[in-house]
Amino acid sequence: MKIVRRAFSYAARYPLDLARILLFALLGGAAGLATPLMIGNAIDFIAGQGRVDFAALLPKLAWLAGVFLINSISGWFMSLYAIRLSNRVVRDMRESGFHQLTQLPIAYFDNARKGDLISRFSNDMELIGEGFLQGMTQIFPGLIGVIGSLAIMLHLNGLVGLAVVAVAPLAIFVGSFIAKNASGYFREQQRRVGEYNDCAEEYAAHFLTAKAYGLETEQEEKAAQVNAKLYVCGQKAHFFSAMVNPSTRFVNNGAYMLVGLISGLAGVAGRLSIGQISGILAYSTQFAKPLNDISAVVTNLQGAIAAAERFFALMDEEAEPDDQGKKVMPKARGEVAFRDMSFAYDAKRPLVTDFSANILAGTKVAIVGPTGAGKTTVVNLLMGFYSPDSGDILIDGMNTADYTRDSLRVNFGMVLQDVWLFKGTVRENIAFGKQDAVEEEIIAAAKAARAHGFITRLPKGYDTVISAEGGSLSQGEKQLLTIARAMLLEPNMMILDEATSNVDPLTEIKLQTALNTLMKGRTAFVIAHRLSTIVNSDMIIVMENGHIAETGKHEALMRHEGLYFTMVKAGFSPS
Repeated sequence: MKIVRRAFSYAARYPLDLARILLFALLGGAAGLATPLMIGNAIDFIAGQGRVDFAALLPKLAWLAGVFLINSISGWFMSLYAIRLSNRVVRDMRESGFHQLTQLPIAYFDNARKGDLISRFSNDMELIGEGFLQGMTQIFPGLIGVIGSLAIMLHLNGLVGLAVVAVAPLAIFVGSFIAKNASGYFREQQRRVGEYNDCAEEYAAHFLTAKAYGLETEQEEKAAQVNAKLYVCGQKAHFFSAMVNPSTRFVNNGAYMLVGLISGLAGVAGRLSIGQISGILAYSTQFAKPLNDISAVVTNLQGAIAAAERFFALMDEEAEPDDQGKKVMPKARGEVAFRDMSFAYDAKRPLVTDFSANILAGTKVAIVGPTGAGKTTVVNLLMGFYSPDSGDILIDGMNTADYTRDSLRVNFGMVLQDVWLFKGTVRENIAFGKQDAVEEEIIAAAKAARAHGFITRLPKGYDTVISAEGGSLSQGEKQLLTIARAMLLEPNMMILDEATSNVDPLTEIKLQTALNTLMKGRTAFVIAHRLSTIVNSDMIIVMENGHIAETGKHEALMRHEGLYFTMVKAGFSPS
């Protein structure tokens, strides 16, 4: 019930819509409750063949038609506002969920599966919306029908009312017992849907690698295994949920027979008229109908609850620590100092230990070392994506721990191995980090990045729309756009993480020219596996097992014949 309450809190933001739904549910429910009574009264004016009191019957039929009309109009408006409210709830939940994504630390995304995350915003949201709609259109009118029908039956004949009250808990118990056992399968089903989406997303993102290695069959088998598990838990979930409706109907049909027997005996004894018996039977049906209706949509409701659990599990993830009380870092010159910094993703496996270095502003620093040495981790710590377990990072003498993450990160420009573009114009992609940039600034940045030439050859130049994958742009052209994006920000510190690793040697020369322009006069941290990228660095930091093995310029390190010398001789050489 806690999950239901949390989900309903989103609906509570729209009290006017809730009031309208409740109002029309009351109107429709009242009209529905009046119908059997009016029909029963009309029946009492039909004494037999040729003995119909039309003078009294026709006005009652006219009133009955009016009640039917009110019931229909109320139902239409209730559905209208219920649909609007459910869509608003889903919209707000998606917005809350995406906001939560922006607040989560990098560590969360290191372990999260993309397909599963996408599923929480697509499949799960659809189920939640459907659950809200079914709940509001079934539960509100259902409660009115149950309470009203029971009250009228107790008024017409207390024994009949007591009989219904005695049987109702059995129907509720049977339905809830089966539904409770089905809930676990629904949770597993939603988890399996996330796994299957993850398989599809993984293949779509890396299909070229799969084809290159002939792994299509293996990938298909992997997806088939997940799909088979999804089929099994889905079958079980829907089987159990399908058992609810016939089980409750069986109990309610028994109650209907009991009501018919008691009211029939009361009629024979002269305590009830034929019309009253007809009304009681109708009210018995109206009493049972909401229970049957709710059990009929239990699949949607259980699926919605399982989906909501997954959504709120995301919302309950611990966000990055609040920056409240921290200062805003001014534009930095670029002097960086690491003081005895240590960090580990897992406390049992230290990754960076006792890392200390002093870097003057405008220095080009290359960070090299074997795989797993901690190169990228140092950059992540510098950017504030993670916080050191011990030690400090100073920029212009300012401890980064004392400043907001946003003001820290805006001091850096980044060009990464994985090029990130989004669907939009070339102009919008370049101005991503400075959306108020004017045309002259964007063009100047593109020229400095050596991208202006190929951009002007595109069908619509800077107004050409590209996809998230870059469309027909080459890998080098996409990387030039990210360099132009960094140029536009004019930061005094740059981070280049394997920025030229995915291109051919000729393209690398062009990219390197643009990168040299970008790094000129700026403090630059370069992670690269090609000697040509780092040979002219002012400082080379060689890392091994999370600590600094040696530092110096290329020539000095080669003369030292240490780890750097070994790496160069082993293949760390120009392409």
